[in-house]
Amino acid sequence: MQSNQKITSMAKINLKKYRVKEKINLPELPTYEDFSLNEENLKSELKEVSKKLADFQDVLYAHNKYSLLICIQGMDTSGKDSLIKNVFKGFNSQGIEVHSFKSPSKKELEHDYLWRHYIALPERGKFGIFNRTHYENVIVTRVHPEYILNENLPKITKIGDINENFWKKRFKQIRKFEKNLSENGTIIFKFFLNISKEEQKQRLLERLNNSSKNWKFSKEDLNERKLWDEYQKFYEEAINETYSKSAPWYVIPADNKKAARLLVAKILWNRLKNYDNIKYPEIGNEANIEKYKEELLKS
Repeated sequence: MQSNQKITSMAKINLKKYRVKEKINLPELPTYEDFSLNEENLKSELKEVSKKLADFQDVLYAHNKYSLLICIQGMDTSGKDSLIKNVFKGFNSQGIEVHSFKSPSKKELEHDYLWRHYIALPERGKFGIFNRTHYENVIVTRVHPEYILNENLPKITKIGDINENFWKKRFKQIRKFEKNLSENGTIIFKFFLNISKEEQKQRLLERLNNSSKNWKFSKEDLNERKLWDEYQKFYEEAINETYSKSAPWYVIPADNKKAARLLVAKILWNRLKNYDNIKYPEIGNEANIEKYKEELLKS
């Protein structure tokens, strides 16, 4: 009976509604989903889909013509780290790379803002995950425009020099960056983990109440939380400026971590399973294989 309930519930998930195909109003989008599944079923479904993704990655690695870039953005505590850990834990470590982008280093600031993302891109045959991404350069820097001054750009000597045209150029550069990647064999997914302000409060309190999680908390978390509305505004603008067919955005309700993980995994698999040209390379016809076997048995 439980199995039938699971199948019925999963049939209700409309994956298409989470993909951005027109301009969004972020506050109107849901932050919670459970798909009428209990925690056990959510976990079971995730295990099943993650296995399919891991098998696909193995084929992708052998095929060696495509790479996969998964960009994950979200407010603090939205579940980025735990999503990566749970969705991709069954992968062969040789075929997946995770990069977490924090404040740019001195060396990185000596290059253009996309440079550190270029050099971290996945090789052909690999999954690459950006935990925080190149979008930090049009979101965090919108909230804190003083960070742009660290880039030492021509004609930008004070915050007043950073006008609306500056940001429009950055969005255009990002669209070109992603289009170039797609045209050269990188399959792109972009996920925004949409958490509510109330849920963030509860997760921050959990960090304070649980001694094993105290290390995750920073006073800076509270300072950034005060800027919630600004972050939401600029996330919305970044998504609206950069969704495309080749580099789609998906807005994931993230208050329920287990449901969010399942949804991301399902979206990945639903698209990747259609790449029927990605397959194991052939080493020859059946006669040759039998010949090789015969030689080995004699050796």
